[in-house]
Amino acid sequence: MSYPELPPVETRIGPLLLARGWWLAVAESCTGGLLGHRITNVPGASAYFRGGVIAYANEVKMHLLGVPEEVLLEYGAVSEPTVRAMAWGVKERLQADVALAISGIAGPTGGTPEKPVGTTWIALATPEGIQARRYRFTGSREENKWQATEAALQWLLDVLQEARPLE
Repeated sequence: MSYPELPPVETRIGPLLLARGWWLAVAESCTGGLLGHRITNVPGASAYFRGGVIAYANEVKMHLLGVPEEVLLEYGAVSEPTVRAMAWGVKERLQADVALAISGIAGPTGGTPEKPVGTTWIALATPEGIQARRYRFTGSREENKWQATEAALQWLLDVLQEARPLE
């Protein structure tokens, strides 16, 4: 038995954000704007998407998103504290209700034994709180970037569909 294919996740978040009256913002590092691109490919996204910051350099993370330099020095750009600060910073600065942030090592180089290529942190901030999750994607640079945006959008969709606070 075959099942009908679901529409892309980015097409399903808009109506749920609109139903809540929520604005979305994003902060991206390793995905380089792919998350914002996917969101803005949906007609009508301007009704729920505030915008995003591509914070590839640590200086941008600090100056535009408010990530403390001490956090970057102690934990690195690809870490839970950094991605949490990125999500909080973009949420506050763009006056959004909900925010996604992604920081990772897309590859093919840049990995370490502690943080191999594919290691990615994603944070989700809502009015109820902020959570972060660690992922380890496998594949090419492009595949890792796509998987990171897919995971972020799916997590947001799950939270919006559940209609309950973050756990």
